[in-house]
Amino acid sequence: MNRLRAWWALLLFTALTLPLMPLQQCFVWFWPRMARVFPMHYHRLVCRILGVKVEVIGTAPERGPLLMASNHVSWLDIVVLSSVAPVSFVAKREVARWPFFGSLARLQRTVFVDRDRRHATGDARDEMQERLKADDIVVLFAEGTSGDGRSVLPFKSAFFGAAEIPGVLVQPVTLAYRSHRNLPMNRRLLPSYAWYGDMDLAPHLLGALRAGPIEVTVICHAPLPLSGGLSRKALAHHAEEEVRRGLVLALHHPAKIR
Repeated sequence: MNRLRAWWALLLFTALTLPLMPLQQCFVWFWPRMARVFPMHYHRLVCRILGVKVEVIGTAPERGPLLMASNHVSWLDIVVLSSVAPVSFVAKREVARWPFFGSLARLQRTVFVDRDRRHATGDARDEMQERLKADDIVVLFAEGTSGDGRSVLPFKSAFFGAAEIPGVLVQPVTLAYRSHRNLPMNRRLLPSYAWYGDMDLAPHLLGALRAGPIEVTVICHAPLPLSGGLSRKALAHHAEEEVRRGLVLALHHPAKIR
């Protein structure tokens, strides 16, 4: 039954996505405002197809300029965060070369970065700033890689420099893969959804669909500007601590965040 459910969900996802890809491309070319908003409505449908229930704690942003600094757990993070707000993402450059998913990333106006080349950081930061000047909401997975979903890795501060323009806020956001079929997520099940290390994408995707419905909590912490005495590194550290505190509360003391 679980295998049948996984293939059915994949079929529905494909049937929804393929006809909408050229439509989103037209929005990117001719209607930039709709190109920002349309993926949010699309990903809300994808959440329903995949059996992902999203709970939002705090105030989700409706417009930019805003830099979201989030922990990174899974490929599902894209679906979850994009269902909450009209966002675009910062991703490693090799994602652009992935079959199919690279096309989806480009359609969502992803900023691709080469983390292995130091001089490329400045170019990516400049592109992020152009997006922010256009009032975009840009999601930065500030750990620089995905984790196990139970802890938060140190935030890298380099791309926080994109917020060094007037009027831009930085909002820490916690992603917590909190429960499975309305029961607390356990250590055995979490790797079915947390995608990290050397896990292959395709088997992991099918495994997550077979595992069944989950509940993900998104905690939108209070945003701050990169001003008033806060340095780029201090702001990154503050965001890291907020996200880590939110994750601990969501996983172990969920009543305290409501």
